[in-house]
Amino acid sequence: MMPGRTKRSFALYSLVTTIVEQAILVIVLLAVLPRFGIGIPVWLVVVLSLAWAAWSYFAYRMGEKVIGRTPVAGPEALVGVRCITTTPLSPVGYVRAGSELWRARSISGDIDTEVEVIISEVKGLTLFVMQSSDMSTSPSSFELPTS
Repeated sequence: MMPGRTKRSFALYSLVTTIVEQAILVIVLLAVLPRFGIGIPVWLVVVLSLAWAAWSYFAYRMGEKVIGRTPVAGPEALVGVRCITTTPLSPVGYVRAGSELWRARSISGDIDTEVEVIISEVKGLTLFVMQSSDMSTSPSSFELPTS
C-alpha cells in the first residue's frame, strides 16, 4: 500500500473517531448526567470538548509519525543480514542470525557448517540465503544485535 494512501486513511479515521467521541461526550454531559441530577455548565462542556479535541490531535500527530515507516523488526529487517550456518545447507538446514536459530534454504548450492551467508529473502519462517563469497558486490556488513 502506498504511504500517502495509508496516511490519508489514518487521517480520515482519526477525524471520524474524534467527531464520534466529541458527540458522545456532549450527549453524556448535556443529556445523560442531568437525568441523574448532575448539572454541567455549558462553559465546562466547551472546555472539556476542547481538551478532548486537543488530546485527539496530539494522539493523531504521534500516530502519524509512525505510519509508513520502514519496519525495524520482522522479516523485512532480516534481508541483507550476515549470519553463520549451524548445519550444512544441502539445500535446507539451519543458520544463526544474531542469537536466533532459523531454518534456511541455500539458493547458491550446498553450503558447509560455520560458513558466513547473507539473507536474500524471507518466506514465512524460512530464510533464503547465499554464501557471502558468491556476492559480486558485497553489501556493508549488517549484524543483528544479541540479546
